Amino acid sequence: MALGIVDYIVFVIMLIISSGIGIYYRFTGGKQKTTQEYMLGNRNQSFIPVAFSLMSSFISAITLFGVSAENYARGTQFVVINLSYLLGTPIIAYVFLPVFFKLGNLSVYEYLEKRFGRSTKMLTSIAFSTQMIFYMSVVLYAPSIALKTVTGISIVSSITLVGLVCVFYSTIGGIKAVIITDVFQSLLMFASIFAVIGVAMYENGGISEIWKIADKYGRIQFNNFNIEPTERHSVFSLMIGGMFTYISLYAINQTQVQRYLTMKDYNTAVKSLWCSLPILSLISISTSFSGLAIFSKYYNCDPIKSGRISNWDQLMPLYVLDTMGSVPGLTGLFVAGIFSSALSTISPVLNSLAAVTMEDYIKPFLKHDISDKKRVFYMKMLVLAYGAICLILAFLAQYVDSILQTSLVIFGVIGGPVLAVFTLGILLPHVKQKGSLIGLILGLTCSFLIGFGGPKPPIQNLPTFTNSCSTISAAIANTNNSDSSFEKSEIHYFYFFRISYMYIIVIGFIVTFIIALIVSGIIREPDCDNPDLFTPFVAKRLLRKNQLYYNSSKMELKTQDQSNDYLLS
Repeated sequence: MALGIVDYIVFVIMLIISSGIGIYYRFTGGKQKTTQEYMLGNRNQSFIPVAFSLMSSFISAITLFGVSAENYARGTQFVVINLSYLLGTPIIAYVFLPVFFKLGNLSVYEYLEKRFGRSTKMLTSIAFSTQMIFYMSVVLYAPSIALKTVTGISIVSSITLVGLVCVFYSTIGGIKAVIITDVFQSLLMFASIFAVIGVAMYENGGISEIWKIADKYGRIQFNNFNIEPTERHSVFSLMIGGMFTYISLYAINQTQVQRYLTMKDYNTAVKSLWCSLPILSLISISTSFSGLAIFSKYYNCDPIKSGRISNWDQLMPLYVLDTMGSVPGLTGLFVAGIFSSALSTISPVLNSLAAVTMEDYIKPFLKHDISDKKRVFYMKMLVLAYGAICLILAFLAQYVDSILQTSLVIFGVIGGPVLAVFTLGILLPHVKQKGSLIGLILGLTCSFLIGFGGPKPPIQNLPTFTNSCSTISAAIANTNNSDSSFEKSEIHYFYFFRISYMYIIVIGFIVTFIIALIVSGIIREPDCDNPDLFTPFVAKRLLRKNQLYYNSSKMELKTQDQSNDYLLS
């Protein structure tokens, strides 16, 4: 099916507006000629646009397709992850953010150089760059599913289109263009999800009917309290793993910290973070419900079993194809929203990768300082280079099983150990450079082995049916009904490879944390006593300790002087 004229108009308008924002900021204000403006927006951005930008930075087509497919195929248990955001927000706001705002460095990893030395900083910075490059490749691939399903445009063409538009406005417009475009694209994302839910409500007669169908077929699940680590989604895995993932993305990830630093002060940044929380939860819960909305149409004729699609992530595009094609502009709105979700994620990541590369990889090795104008030029070239790399890697993303799970594994494998190093740095003065570096290396090794070291059991899905399908291939039906063999074969998988992917980040954190403590206890190095490098309550304790030491030393000197006077007399 091809898009209609109205659909194309809606889609093209979205691309023009996104590119136009970049052009506008290129030729207004300071014209993006200084690092302060290009990377930090002159530190005068409003908290509401930044709140939308914080949300959209890690809400992409992966979320829209992956979360809806998760709720369709495996029930609503994943919704519980929203509670972990509520637990993690105060930790980010009042433990991590004060430290980064006090220092004000463009690269968040410069903190680690001051606290643990250059080696730890370089390793964490390289880990971040690797993580985000692979994540962006999955993000670029996801909207191509929609465009191919709805319009027939090839995956190569759609990936190239998204990548070029995104790189264009990110390169010329800087962080200001990224933030303002994120607001526009966030609204389009909401419109796409609400369109899916609205159509389902119209066809079924309301939300209650959608809920009844989902409940009848076992999709309503919130109370899985199984503590077994191999349980893929339980209240515990989602609350604990979700909180660690959320903190690793919103507290120490360059993409988000750079957004906090675009605001004038710490209090404005905290306000923006709290404001982003309900926006994030609304898009997450809405996307989850859209999965139930899609299920209300296909509960008696599953598209996978009937052979209409080959992957769960194609569900939402198929639903749009089946239900919205007759309404002019609605399909175009959906495609625009899906593309917007990719653009709003890739643009800030490109921006932050350029910042980290300039500050951590290039600047330390320059023999002479370069002008601010030349520095901005180099960062624009870096945005182009990273965009090209991600375009190439995006073509490999079509071979992953679940785009949602793949993205969370990428975050978990690297996010856990890196979060542990930052946590050790801001909380424990007695943890030393060698301890943090050894802990980080072993933590990353452990996480990679669990995340990618061996075959994983197939993901278990809830039952689906083909009772009302008009035509279905017997061979396809037999193939797709052979899921029962999965549980029997699970015994052959090594235990650590059966652990829920939500716990990978927790394991990486714990391994890094414990090893760093042990090594720091064995290797004698002086404790760090710079209060600026610690969270407020630790900094206050250090200041009191330093004051007591100063007073004690002063008293000792005074006593010694008195003794000397007595001897001389």
